[in-house]
Order: sequence, then structure tokens, then C-alpha cells
Amino acid sequence: MADLRIGISGCAGRMGQMLARTIRDTPGVVLSAGSERPGSPAIGQDLGEIAGIGRLGVSVTDKPAKLFDGVDAVMEFTVPVATVAHLALAAEHRVMHIVGTTGLEPDHLRAIDEAAKRTVVVQAANFSVGVTLLAALTRQVAKILDPDFDVEVLEMHHRHKIDAPSGTALALGHAAALGRGVEHDQVAARGRDGMTGARHRGDIGYAVLRGGNVAGDHSVIFAADNERIELTHRAGDRAIFARGAVRAALWARDKPPGRYDMVDVLGLPR
Repeated sequence: MADLRIGISGCAGRMGQMLARTIRDTPGVVLSAGSERPGSPAIGQDLGEIAGIGRLGVSVTDKPAKLFDGVDAVMEFTVPVATVAHLALAAEHRVMHIVGTTGLEPDHLRAIDEAAKRTVVVQAANFSVGVTLLAALTRQVAKILDPDFDVEVLEMHHRHKIDAPSGTALALGHAAALGRGVEHDQVAARGRDGMTGARHRGDIGYAVLRGGNVAGDHSVIFAADNERIELTHRAGDRAIFARGAVRAALWARDKPPGRYDMVDVLGLPR
């Protein structure tokens, strides 16, 4: 079977460079294209040299349509507005779209569903195998414990992260809500400041920390009187997200059009 040809949107960013290095080190895939926003100093530079993996003879483009021309899959860890535009191109070119963009709102998710009618979209708030297992455990624990156990989701990321709570934290909160059989948005407490009053029974609370170069720490805390259960995942390097994204692309290469996630990739029960 021929190597899977992969393009990277946002190839000059921290995650884009990590994806490039991971693709270079993974059998069965080849780095074929990369794009950046108009005006980026990376435009016209060699994709491999930007990622520190040696010259590839592939120039970074600011033309999204060129990114999707001649590849089998595009990896996207950018911002929602760019992701939505690229989803339409993925559908048009029948190119697999591996989407790790966070901060997605309902209209962005609808765009994913629309593109998935014509091509394969693997979308996850976090492509780490460990975080996928954490979400599955969170759902299971929430299903077992009664509402006397307060649920709090705590996350910490590097100082440069622009959205809060993180997409992973929200995914964990949704997993807890699913386990409890409640609507997440009706019980989510996403910010506390000042005289907030006592905690509402059944709420799923969020706490956000930012600082340093933390790749991503997430904890789900189930706290009742006199006992506490904590489920935690700590990411030491972005490489774990890149490895998961490449694994997802290889898994998806023979799948029919549709929207998939890391639960599908790992074959976990829902």
C-alpha cells in the first residue's frame, strides 16, 4: 500500500512542527504539503527546514486550496474560522480531515457534520490515547456515583493557549454529564468569581490555570463528604497528540465518509 500523503494546516506553529516531525518518524505516511496564514514569514520556506527535519523540497503556501490538492489527508490544529473554511475544501477534494482544533462552537460542529457527508472527518478535542481513556473512565465513574459527589474539572496549559476551558476539559465535562444522564450546558459552572453563593448540587464545575510551557494537565475530581476520587492525565510533550493524530489518519484511510473520533480509532465501547 502506498504511503499516506499528509498536509498540515498551520505547519509553522508549535503543533504543526511537531506533526511534521512525527510524520517523518512514522512508517506508512509522508509529509507532502503545508500551509500558513497569509503574511506569515513561513510562506515560501521549505516545510522540512521549518520543522527542523531537513529540506523536503516542499514550499509552505498561503493558498488553502493548494494544501488540499494532491494529498490524502490534512491535519488541522488551528483556529475555528480557518477550520470551517478548510472543512469545505476537504469535502470538495474528498480529502480526509483530521481536526484537533479547540474552541469549536455549535455552528463549527455543524460544519464538521456537513463535510462528513462527503469525506472522512476525525475530530477530537484531544488526540492523546491516554486522554481518550480518561474520558471513558470519567463517564463510567459518573454513571456509578450519585450526585452527592460534586464533579470538578481542572486543567492547566501553557501561557500561549487562547481558549478556556480547554476543549479537552469540556470533553471531560461532557463525558461526566453523559454518564449522569444530564444536559451538560444546564449544569456546567464555567466560572466563579466574587460572592457566588454555595455550590449547586449536580453542577459540573471548571477551573482553569495558565502558565509556563505546560503541554496539558487535566483532572476530573469527584468529591463527596469525607472522600474524593481523582482521575488525572498529564501530557509531558505535544508529541503524544501528534502520534494520536497520525494514528487516526492511518486508521481512517479505508473508512467511508463520516464523522469519527478517537473512541472510534481505539475501538472503545460507547
